Amino acid sequence: MVRSVAERAFLPTRNLLEEIGDMMILTGRTVVSALRPPYPYGGEFVSQFLFALRLCWFPLLISTVCFCYAAPGLQAANFLQIFGALDRLGGFFVLAAVREIAPIVDAIVLAGVAGTAITADLGARKIREELDALQVLGVDPVKNLVVPRFLALMLVTGLFDIYAILFGMFGGILAELVKGAPLGPFWATFFANASTVDLWGSVLKTTLYGAIIAIVCCYKGMTASGGAEGVGRAVNQAVVIAFIGVFSFDYVFTQTLLATHPNILVIK
Repeated sequence: MVRSVAERAFLPTRNLLEEIGDMMILTGRTVVSALRPPYPYGGEFVSQFLFALRLCWFPLLISTVCFCYAAPGLQAANFLQIFGALDRLGGFFVLAAVREIAPIVDAIVLAGVAGTAITADLGARKIREELDALQVLGVDPVKNLVVPRFLALMLVTGLFDIYAILFGMFGGILAELVKGAPLGPFWATFFANASTVDLWGSVLKTTLYGAIIAIVCCYKGMTASGGAEGVGRAVNQAVVIAFIGVFSFDYVFTQTLLATHPNILVIK
């Protein structure tokens, strides 16, 4: 009786660890399949890239401008204005927008829009037994379905980070203009604190976010079961797990970046 109670208590933890292990295996298979010839997924890669680009550019624009205008823009501007240091808002935007908010908003939009579409697409194919049919025909689903989505999401997430940074800065400019402050000091403190490490670190981080989102969404789609209800459940689980994976990786990446580049800890 005690054993059965313990098994039921630890069942969610065991299932979680099994899923993490399966996702790591899928990651390894995806990377190997992407590097090993032949490369039959060119057309699918372009199609998935354009699909994510078309779906995500406008939600990302609105989310980044509003988020950066409201949170680090108005809130930080109100705080800095108390001390007569509104010109420091530009330096704060290096910490807030470039390093964290733009990448996180990018990942949230991509996971919520493109990631759910990928999970639903692969889940529907799994329910209709199309994936099993491909294997019977000798077609590798990982190389032909997972790899193009993996590469497309990595590329589009990295590119969208630049897009998110630009519109995040626009939110900061709006906050400065609303406060009636000149933009010269804003740009001066921004460029005094910004560095190439901040830029390439942000782009690299979001590119790896794309990889995490792609693996999680493809895995949940390819293991969906239980009909249409099961596909919906897989989509919900994929979004939650992708968010957890992104936020956890963000902590590890940021700590590593700050430890290896202590000069960016100094605020000028």
